[in-house]
Amino acid sequence: MADFADMASDIEHERLQQSLQNRPQFTAHSNYECDECGEDIPAQRRAIGGVTLCIKCQTKLESKQKHYR
Repeated sequence: MADFADMASDIEHERLQQSLQNRPQFTAHSNYECDECGEDIPAQRRAIGGVTLCIKCQTKLESKQKHYR
């Protein structure tokens, strides 16, 4: 007989698995060079998918967006 803690743990595990399966998949093509400054984008960052900006330019963009909210 399972107790409430075990049942809650099972439900939590199922919800986590559903969330992971339903997350957006980034399969778009990534650029090798940044659209803004032209610097090379590292392979690890390109592996994410859909990357068009280097880390510096992406950080600047996100910082500007944060201040406009």
